Amino acid sequence: MLHTILRIPAAQTQSGYSRSTIYLRIAQGLWTKPVSLGPRAVGWPSNEIQALNAARISGKTDVQIRELVETLHMQRKDLMAAWGFGK
Repeated sequence: MLHTILRIPAAQTQSGYSRSTIYLRIAQGLWTKPVSLGPRAVGWPSNEIQALNAARISGKTDVQIRELVETLHMQRKDLMAAWGFGK
């Protein structure tokens, strides 16, 4: 499975949100936290952005989207554990 990481300009393009809105949604629990790519670089897995877009398009409530965000974060942890990384 291909896991593409999108930097903020691509995440903005894919979602239609501005940088400030993405970070506001993170604070609200309506967007996944970024993945660290280095000391000054972050990005988001493209599959997570697609899942969040699909949830919005399908009319999911904020409560349902928060649940999705939690699920996506858990999937990240599971993936890292499967690869031998993580805690």
